Amino acid sequence: MGRYKAGFIDEEEFHTIENEMCQTCGACGMMGTANTMGTLVEAMGLSFPGCGTISAVASTRLRLAKASGERIVDMVRDGLNSNKIITEENLINGIKYILAIGGSTNAVLHIPAIAKQLGITMTMDIFDELSMKTPLIAKFKPASKYTLRDFHTAGGVQALLKALSPLLNLDVLTVSGKTLGENLKRVKFVESDVIRSLDNPLALEGGIAILKGNLAPKGAVVKQSGVSEKMMVHRGPAKIANSEEEVRDLLMNDKVEHGDVLIIRYEGPKGGPGMRELSIPAALLWQ
Repeated sequence: MGRYKAGFIDEEEFHTIENEMCQTCGACGMMGTANTMGTLVEAMGLSFPGCGTISAVASTRLRLAKASGERIVDMVRDGLNSNKIITEENLINGIKYILAIGGSTNAVLHIPAIAKQLGITMTMDIFDELSMKTPLIAKFKPASKYTLRDFHTAGGVQALLKALSPLLNLDVLTVSGKTLGENLKRVKFVESDVIRSLDNPLALEGGIAILKGNLAPKGAVVKQSGVSEKMMVHRGPAKIANSEEEVRDLLMNDKVEHGDVLIIRYEGPKGGPGMRELSIPAALLWQ
């Protein structure tokens, strides 16, 4: 949208891109909310290995679905339910996984909500505390050129957990009935450009940071793995809008200059209401 508005592509090319973008079923190939939470399910042992990254149209997906259904019946017979798997220790493992892959900031909403249902107090500050001790060893679109298909080919969630295993609690239970440590004994990790080792990380800190200051005294979330080095510190004039529609109009009517800081008020959990998904980046032209 941004490139079309700026005249870099014409209307015909814009519509070609739009029509060819999503040709089939499944989640998009980037590490957005869907793939962050989908792979988290696997990382926490709540699904079989491979469930988080196998293509939606792959025949392996059908076979894994059948195996999962059979396992669910056995779990009912064995009395193994989610409450025995989703423990505080496993949630912390899950946060470390998300930090290691540069996952979506929406995880900072979802994981504390899951914890609350289990009677566990977990604030967003724990993401910052763990991020300082959990290196970034993989990152995907839009923060890099790699997609979920590349992640799967490189070994997927299991390979990343193997690389991250020195920092994880390996005694947590999984749907297989075995612990995470027992499952990972069968996994071989081969370092690649897609999944790095702890000794050779992309960054010393994890993908998410919690910022506090005069604009957000109670805290704000940033996906630091997707922030350019030159943007870590920035000073510039603020353009303030009171809704997504207002900031869209500013962008589409050429009222935003290079270096401006865009601030959108009243779009949080209370203001939206419900914290609706904002699609403003689609209208920005990155240079």
